[in-house]
Order: sequence, then structure tokens, then C-alpha cells
Amino acid sequence: MAIQLKVNGKTRAVTAEPDTPLLYVLRNDFELNGAKFGCGLAQCGACTVLVDGKATRSCVTPIGTLGESNITTIEGLGTIEEPHPLQRAFMDEQAAQCGYCINGMIMTAKELLDRNPKPSEAEVRTGLDANLCRCGTHGRIIRAVLKAAELAGRI
Repeated sequence: MAIQLKVNGKTRAVTAEPDTPLLYVLRNDFELNGAKFGCGLAQCGACTVLVDGKATRSCVTPIGTLGESNITTIEGLGTIEEPHPLQRAFMDEQAAQCGYCINGMIMTAKELLDRNPKPSEAEVRTGLDANLCRCGTHGRIIRAVLKAAELAGRI
């Protein structure tokens, strides 16, 4: 079955069953590999993308439920030449160690900053609480999100 998805501002078609997880389509069909397969149970956050601006676990989101939704992956945030403030801040703060969780952290932080452009440290910690990082770079991740909020205020 052909299903149309709007990903990073472009409408793309995929031949797949409606119950196919969005993560599989993003990675296998569209070759957008930022979102990672972590747990497959929506518990770790490595697969997080934005669906209509809301952080969504793509490993459990069937493509048949997306309709006309706007899907944004980390590849749709910025470019190498012009990184999004979150991407820039994560690089500046060296917030990634292995890098596996970073996609989900950034996409979850994007939703947080869109809702609350000037969060406190406590609000950032709470906002990212459901995203897991095994490397222990939480301090740098928190600093990066706070720095991104500061950078975005200057743009």
C-alpha cells in the first residue's frame, strides 16, 4: 500500500503496511538515519522525531496514523553550514559521547524550547527525563539545551 508522509517539508511516498513503525520507514526507505532504534518500546527516546511539533517515539508510531502530519527528523533541523541552535549548542558543549541518544535528546529539547523558550535548569531536566543516556553526559546535555535557549534568543 502506498502511503504519503510529509517529512522535513517534503511529501514522500512509501509502499508499506499502515502498521509499519515510522522509524523503519525513516531509516530503511528514506535513508534518514538520525533516529535510532533503541528499545522498540518507546521507553528510551533514541527514536524521537517531531510530529506536528510534538516529540514522538517513532519506534511505536504506525505510519497509517500520521495522515497529513508534519514529521521533522534531526536531519530537518539544520545543515552542516547552518546548524540549528540546538545542534550548535550540543557541539559547543561536546554533549555527545557515543551519540546514540543525542537525536532523541535534541528533538525532545526542540519541543521543550518551542513551548518554553527560556526554561530553567529544573525544567530542562524534567523535560528530558524520559530520554535515556548510558554514557553519562547528562550535565553537558543540560548545559547544551540551556545554551541553545540563549542562542535562539539572539537569532
